Amino acid sequence: MELLYKPDWEKTKERLLAWWEGEITDRCVIGVTAKKNDAPHSEWPKVPEKTEDRWFDYEYIKNVNEHVMRRTFYGGESLPIWNAGYPGWGMLQTYLGTPIKLAEDTGWHFPILADGNLTDYDYNDYTLDPDNEWWKFSRDTIRFAVSEARGKSLPGLQDLGYSGDSLASMRGNENLLRDLIDCPEYVREFDMHLVKIFTQVYAALYEIIREGAEGSTSWFDLWYPGKFYPTQNDFSYMVSPAMFEDIFIPSIEAQASFLDRTVYHVDGVPAFAHVPAICELPRIQALQILPGAGGRNPLYYMDTLKYVQAKGKNLHIGIPPGDVETALTELSAKGLYIATWAGSEDEARQIIKTAEKYTRE
Repeated sequence: MELLYKPDWEKTKERLLAWWEGEITDRCVIGVTAKKNDAPHSEWPKVPEKTEDRWFDYEYIKNVNEHVMRRTFYGGESLPIWNAGYPGWGMLQTYLGTPIKLAEDTGWHFPILADGNLTDYDYNDYTLDPDNEWWKFSRDTIRFAVSEARGKSLPGLQDLGYSGDSLASMRGNENLLRDLIDCPEYVREFDMHLVKIFTQVYAALYEIIREGAEGSTSWFDLWYPGKFYPTQNDFSYMVSPAMFEDIFIPSIEAQASFLDRTVYHVDGVPAFAHVPAICELPRIQALQILPGAGGRNPLYYMDTLKYVQAKGKNLHIGIPPGDVETALTELSAKGLYIATWAGSEDEARQIIKTAEKYTRE
């Protein structure tokens, strides 16, 4: 299978498959994006006047994707992922009736479980309604993405929902923190119920993707020939390691067990406290270490990075291009994915050569 915007797709697949197994072919896995040398001159597509149309106007979504991909050099293992209207907010809770206000770059949920106690709500009342407008929207946009990406790029899945995070959106962060004290067992049960709905959502969307694409990707720049999706729990930023293990590890484990491959997105330095627990889960193949907004370079937390590798897990880090040599000097290239960028296609190619030079097991 060839892709218009990824001429070396077959070689990329080979390296990614080795990466998932914690191995290397000829060098570490590295994704470098840059402006193409022969990028056509074109203006950004005309932005719809209504904020909502920036997410719903298929012609605009198509034009934005084409504008970006035909001007981008996808070096190394970086991927041309068709953005199916991903607006930076979780979809699962909207499928269950949580209202959302759309902004230019994101969306804000309004909790529907905010009154009273969490135990006042029966989680069995929250099911996937085939007629929900947002669920219809997701299926339609993925069908559109599969159709438009065919032979050119990879259709990406949206932010679907995660352990803890979906429930926090439905309940509110402060309320859920109190619930962890007042009714921890019910939080665990409710969260597991939401993850079960995630599996229904993913299964349905994966069937659509299989109609016109090979394997799966998402908003996360990785690919696998089977069911791939990242896992995370950003709410854990506010939770102790003991409570995290007791309440949320079961749902994370369930989500990971459903998928063929996953990378756990560790977002924010306080969330690093949960790395040991995540590394004990056999169905988590990789961890992305992300210091978060305003955080330091991931290489500053070298002890955490080396811990992940010592536990036999793959490692995904995003670092400046000038730090590629340092990363490969300090870390094993086996199971290492470096995400970076470059100012030009020529610079990107040179960064890949640097990765080849310093790759070591």
